Amino acid sequence: MGAVKEEAQEMIQSLPDNCTYEDIQYHLYVVEKIKNGISRAENGEISSHQDAKQRMAKWLSH
Repeated sequence: MGAVKEEAQEMIQSLPDNCTYEDIQYHLYVVEKIKNGISRAENGEISSHQDAKQRMAKWLSH
């Protein structure tokens, strides 16, 4: 079995028995976003705090 499938199964098993499909989808989504962020950071695809503040200022000024 593939590593991703095993990891997903372990994550699902850790959820409460009364979880919904939406709960499962949300947790899978969060795990994927975290892993993508870690991978991007490891590849040097990061922004400085100052860059992030400048980008947010553009959004908040409208």
